[in-house]
Amino acid sequence: MEQGPVVVGVDGSEHSRKALRWAAEEAKVRNAPLEVVLAWTLLAQPGGLEPKPDFSDDDARAYLEKFVDETLGDDRPAQLTLSPVCDLAARALIDASEGASLLVVGSRGLGGFRELLLGSVSGQVVRHAKCPVAVVPGPERHQ
Repeated sequence: MEQGPVVVGVDGSEHSRKALRWAAEEAKVRNAPLEVVLAWTLLAQPGGLEPKPDFSDDDARAYLEKFVDETLGDDRPAQLTLSPVCDLAARALIDASEGASLLVVGSRGLGGFRELLLGSVSGQVVRHAKCPVAVVPGPERHQ
């Protein structure tokens, strides 16, 4: 039976950069494809960019491509799908979890409440995903 992909949500934050690296390693161990999801809306664009009214699917794909290249470099898996989605982040990730073997998110994103251990998107995903979820702690957490 073919295994579903390891899906990882990214938003341009250092937390999502760490989650992407972790997910790429996990996909390698599982011999599974890696799907990288970047959710965006006209009011919530990646990487903390100032919202641009003319931000498009092509802009999101270019941002995602650059983010993945900068983060994974030569370790970029052969079985890689880039999925920029114009939708709310939690909903896009929950939808992407359908058929996935694992959904990976960072513990925090670009939201405003930095002192929380788990961000709002991570919290929603943990409660509603249709597959197991791994929450990768941020770069400032030592374990």
